[in-house]
Amino acid sequence: MKNASYYVKKLIILVVILALPGFLYYLLVQKGKNRYKPLPIYGPKQVAKTGHKHHGEFIPDTIYHHLPDFKLTDQNGKTITPHNYDYKIFVANFFYTNCPELCTKVAHNLDTLVKGYAHNKMVNFISISLDPSHDSPQVLKQYASKLPNTDKWLFLTGDTATVNNLASKGFLLNALHTPDNQFILDDKLVLIDAERRIRGYYSGTSIAEVNRLNDEIKVLIAEELRKIKAPSI
Repeated sequence: MKNASYYVKKLIILVVILALPGFLYYLLVQKGKNRYKPLPIYGPKQVAKTGHKHHGEFIPDTIYHHLPDFKLTDQNGKTITPHNYDYKIFVANFFYTNCPELCTKVAHNLDTLVKGYAHNKMVNFISISLDPSHDSPQVLKQYASKLPNTDKWLFLTGDTATVNNLASKGFLLNALHTPDNQFILDDKLVLIDAERRIRGYYSGTSIAEVNRLNDEIKVLIAEELRKIKAPSI
């Protein structure tokens, strides 16, 4: 009887954990319409020729900005493309290993966030180097070894043209490695949904902003669970 009671309790706890994101989303959207706004979708938008009817009126679909395809290399020498994050959410930022205080502070705050999602299969993190001439996979591996929570946090490198283009035209960030070997970089963290759309920008040096990112990751998890058949958390 004791064993049966134990397994019943475990089953109840599991059901509550699985149901909670959807229930929170229901409360936010259905019960909190005056207080809750869905996360915005950033970037240029286009009106599509396709659409749907609502109360007899044709409503055209909207084509949102998506991250382009890319091919980068992680700290373990593995090729990483957007397909590594199919049906997943990820947070991205740009950095370089010789960056002074700014990147160190962002990495510290990001590491705290990564720790909170260590067992969540739906959320991942990437940091993309702006200095591929120096930040080889071996250098990135050494850099990552100084951070305690890098199991699902990849450090990526690629050629300068690819990375600069991805930053400006993909993530819509002011991040650049210039021909005269200067770096233009801010502290932004970018939240990307399962459709590769930008859903939020956050200051990585601000604890308040990182906490806001944490809250909005949870909102996005609930949204994605309603739209797609995602891997279990």
